[in-house]
Amino acid sequence: MRTLTLSPVGCRNHSHGPHPSGFGRHGVCAHENKELAKAREALPLIEDSSNCDIVKATQYGIFERCKELVEAGYDVRQPDKENVSLLHWAAINNRLDLVKFYISKGAVVDQLGGDLNSTPLHWAIRQGHLPMVILLLQYGADPTLIDGEGFSSIHLAVLFQHMPIIAYLISKGQSVNMTDLNGQTPLMLSAHKVLGPEPTGFLLKFNPSLNVVDKIHQNTPLHWAVAAGNVTAVDKLLEAGSSLDIRNVKGETPLEMALQSKNRLIIHMLKTEAKMRANKKFRLWRWLQKCELFLLLMLSVITMWAVGYILDFNSDSWLLKGCLLITLLFLTSLFPRFLFGYKCLVYLPTVFLLSSIFWIFVTWFILFFPHLAGTPFYFVFIFSIIGFLYFFYKTWATDPGFTKASEEERKTNIITLAETGCLDFRTFCTSCLVRKPLRSLHCPVCKSCVARYDQHCLWTGRCIGFGNHRYYIFFLFFLSVVCNWIIYESFMYWSNHCATTFREDGLWTYLNQIVACSPWVLYIFLLATFHFSWSSFLLVNQLFQIAFLGLTSHERTSLLKQSRHMKQPLSLRRTPYNLGFTQNLADFFQCGCFGLVKPYAVDWTSQYTMVFHPAKEKVLRSV
Repeated sequence: MRTLTLSPVGCRNHSHGPHPSGFGRHGVCAHENKELAKAREALPLIEDSSNCDIVKATQYGIFERCKELVEAGYDVRQPDKENVSLLHWAAINNRLDLVKFYISKGAVVDQLGGDLNSTPLHWAIRQGHLPMVILLLQYGADPTLIDGEGFSSIHLAVLFQHMPIIAYLISKGQSVNMTDLNGQTPLMLSAHKVLGPEPTGFLLKFNPSLNVVDKIHQNTPLHWAVAAGNVTAVDKLLEAGSSLDIRNVKGETPLEMALQSKNRLIIHMLKTEAKMRANKKFRLWRWLQKCELFLLLMLSVITMWAVGYILDFNSDSWLLKGCLLITLLFLTSLFPRFLFGYKCLVYLPTVFLLSSIFWIFVTWFILFFPHLAGTPFYFVFIFSIIGFLYFFYKTWATDPGFTKASEEERKTNIITLAETGCLDFRTFCTSCLVRKPLRSLHCPVCKSCVARYDQHCLWTGRCIGFGNHRYYIFFLFFLSVVCNWIIYESFMYWSNHCATTFREDGLWTYLNQIVACSPWVLYIFLLATFHFSWSSFLLVNQLFQIAFLGLTSHERTSLLKQSRHMKQPLSLRRTPYNLGFTQNLADFFQCGCFGLVKPYAVDWTSQYTMVFHPAKEKVLRSV
C-alpha cells in the first residue's frame, strides 16, 4: 500500500487536514516511511487546481474540483492504476468533507485497495486520523476486516501506537481480545512489536485476557514480551498478574524462554516475581502483607529509640557510638526490602513522622511534664497533640477527590469526547480512562485522578486534593505548634539541668555542655526542629497560595514554568480562581465569618467547565 499525507505547498487557498490526533506516536513502519517519501517526491506542485485530476484533487482536498469531476460522470468507485479508490485517498489525508461526498455518490465504505488490500478505515488508522475513523464507522465501516498483512483495525492502532483510536474502537464494541490472522491479540502484538510502556499499559486498562495463547506458537502475551526483550512490557504484564506456568508449543515457560535468550534483567524479574507468588501461598506471608504498614511503623519506632539510646549511651567514645549507629542503620535497612517490598517504602516519611511524634510525646511526658503539671501549658500541649493526630487521620482517611467511573461510564465518555473532538490529554486521562475534571491531575503514586490536585504529600502518604486540603492545613498547623513547644521546652530543660549558659561561656562550651547533659534531649530537639522547619514553611506557603492567589501548589508551579518561556511573565494573581483575599479564604474553608462573607461551594470532582462566582465576574470585567 502506498501511503501519502500531502502538505498544502503549491496548492493555494486549500488547507490541509488536521494533524493526526493522538497522545503520542513514536514512529511507524520503516517500509511505510520510505513509500511515503517516494510518493511525495513523485508528486509535482499544483499551481492551477482547475487542471488537477480527481486523484490529486482528492489528495489535496480540493472539494470543488472533485465535485466538478464527479458531476461530469466520474465513477467514485473506480480505483486508480494502483487499485486505490478515491475514498482511500480522502481517508489517508483526513478529507472529511470529501468522504461524505463520495459516500453520498455511491462509494463503497469498505472497498479494498492498495498493495496491502486495505480498507479506507485501515488507511486512516495507520495515519492516526481519529476524526476520519469516527466518520467511517458512522457510515458503517467494518473494523473487524483483516488487511493484507493480517491486521484488523485495532491491531493497526496498536502497532502505530494511536491510543485515542484504540480507546474509541474498544468503546464502540470491538473486542480487546480480537485475534489477527496469526491468532495474536492486540496485547500480544503490543508486547512483541512495540517497545516501551505504551500501548501495553494502555491495553491492560481494558481488562484483556492475560493468559490466552496465539494459534501458531501457543505463546501468551508474556511469552511474546520475553521473546522481544521488551522489559517494560514484561514488567506491566507481571504486575497485571500474567501466568508464569503456561507452556508454549515448544513446552517453554516464559522463564525458560528468557534463560535461552540470556536476558539477565528479564530473568531476574521473572525469578523475583515467581518467588513473591510462592511466598504468598504461606499464611504467615499473607498476614505480613496485611500488617505491613503497622510493622513498618513499629520498626521505625524501635529504630528511632535505638538511635537515641546509642547517643545517650554512657560512653565518651563517639567512635564506638558512630560504629553502632552505622551497624543499626544497615541492619534496619534490610528489613523493609525482605518483608515489605519496594511499594511500601513510599510510606517511610510517614512512619518517620509518626515515630518522631511518638518519642516527642514520651519525652515530654517523662522529662518535661513534671515542670508543667497543673499549668496552662500542660493543657495547650495535650490539645496540640490531639489536634495533630486528629487532622493527620482526617488527611489520611478522607478521599482527596479521586475520580471514579464505571466501565460503561468510561466507554460513554470516550465516545462522547472523541466525537466532539476533545479526546486528548487535556480532557481525558489515559491512565484512569475518565474525563478529567477541571483542575484535576493524575497522581502516579495513587494511580488515580485527583480533583483540584495540590500535591502528593510524602509526610501523610496521601494525595492532597479537594476532599482533604483543609484538613492538611490544620495538620501542618498543629504539627508546627507541637514541635515549637518541644523546642521551647528543650531550652527550658537545658537551663534547669545544665551547669553552663550561652551568655556566660559562649556557643562552643554551651553546645558541649548540652550534649554531655542529655544527648537524648538534643536528639528530640533536632527532630522537633526538623519537623518544625518543613511544616511551618509549607503552612506559610499554602496559606499564601490559598489567600492571595487562589491556586494549588501544582497550578502555581505549572504557571511559573510557563512564565519562564514567555516574553511577558504571567501574573499569578490574574487567574480565574483568584477571588480576592477574603473570598478565597471563605471559599476554601467554607466559612462565612459570622455572615460577613458568603462562601461559594464548587464540587471540583464533577466540574468540567468554568463556572464563575458572582464576585469573580466583577473582577474579570475590571481586568
